[in-house]
Amino acid sequence: MTDAEWVAVRPLLPTPSWLEGRGGQPEGYCHRQMLDAIRYLVAGGISWRAMPADFPDWARVHAFFRRWRENGLVAEFHDRLRGRVREREGREAEPTAGIIDAQSVKAAATVPAASRGFDGGKLINGRKRHIVTDCLGLLLVVAVTAANIGDREAATGLLTRLRELHRDICLVWADGGYTGSLIDWAREKLVLAVEVVKRTDDTKGSWCCRGGGWSSGPWAG
Repeated sequence: MTDAEWVAVRPLLPTPSWLEGRGGQPEGYCHRQMLDAIRYLVAGGISWRAMPADFPDWARVHAFFRRWRENGLVAEFHDRLRGRVREREGREAEPTAGIIDAQSVKAAATVPAASRGFDGGKLINGRKRHIVTDCLGLLLVVAVTAANIGDREAATGLLTRLRELHRDICLVWADGGYTGSLIDWAREKLVLAVEVVKRTDDTKGSWCCRGGGWSSGPWAG
């Protein structure tokens, strides 16, 4: 990270338990070094043991990441960053509307057969990622399933998590793949309105809402 990025990120990091009197010991490396190491690993797609010597020992970095993941700190950090971006765009930190979509992707030969399937509609053998974003395209919830899992089937769990994590959301836009009983189920069980937006025949890509209007664009992942 640049110095400017670190200045923006530092106040949003979860506070270590030892600083709040909740036990534990001070960490031997600063968080900036750890975050830089993790970002390097993700960007390069390398293994933990291939961590360059410029960073802290790979085992220490992995333990740091594992502890954050197991305690939900990665998601907490992400949510704080998302709130800051929304506020910078002149919006409230918590969204009131979202967009749900799914995409099937081919799986490599090394992916276990038990965790992948065949999407007959897209003719793809692999996995499917289901996401809900806010109207800026910022991630709210995500789930990964085998590609043979239908959009509506996965949406029940995804929308349930959305309701638990983002209580202010009252409307979710969706494409034609989410029609049917899901709309009534979401309204009755979650008090959540799912509105299906029909796209025109010449529209390509997934839907994204920006500045109060609809536009199409490529899948952002």
